[in-house]
Amino acid sequence: MAVSPEQLARLRQISSPTLANAIETFDRRPRSAGFMSGTIVCRFPDLGVMVGHAVTALIRAEQAPVEGHRADVFAWWEQILSVPAPRVVVMQDLDAPPGLGAFWGEVQANVHRALGCVGVVTDGAVRDLPEAQALGFHFFSAHVSVSHAYVHLVDFGLPVKVGGLAVRPGDLIHADRHGVLTVPPELVAELPEAAARLEARERKMIRACQGEGVSLEALKAAWREFRAGY
Repeated sequence: MAVSPEQLARLRQISSPTLANAIETFDRRPRSAGFMSGTIVCRFPDLGVMVGHAVTALIRAEQAPVEGHRADVFAWWEQILSVPAPRVVVMQDLDAPPGLGAFWGEVQANVHRALGCVGVVTDGAVRDLPEAQALGFHFFSAHVSVSHAYVHLVDFGLPVKVGGLAVRPGDLIHADRHGVLTVPPELVAELPEAAARLEARERKMIRACQGEGVSLEALKAAWREFRAGY
């Protein structure tokens, strides 16, 4: 399902926790699904919200590539361009444990930015943090590593699993300092309004908490109204 630039811009105005809450109101997936674990860390919180369509890849770094088991870089770039922009690379590290060598640094950030990518989400490692941050390229990773070791592409354009979340090529990714989630495309048009309703409800509850001389009974009444419909 196509997502318009206007819809993407509206999603970028919503925090990931608020968006996660908004998605829950449609009851399309379990509340325990659709988001990555806290092992995936936002390296540049000040860059704000990242939104884009997933381009997926698998890497290894511990051992040098075996003949016939290294993906072609130029074919990978062509795969990236086959996915609608803006693009987010979602990269699974197959090493056990992952994160020995960093695929991502200043050069790869610049290359992928030139290919219409706005950031990467990986259970592997990143490095060159000041340079990537200055570029405005989002890094979400489980690890930071000084070395690239023998890092190489193994495959791309197939489902991957990062931070406990299965991601398919083309999935819509939303992420900020709180974490990473996928957005059901059929809900994109409705989510900003749902998020606004939830935020209004939260503001009302918070005002009740902060009122002068608030009583227990007033808090209980405000809480019942706040939770109605959840």
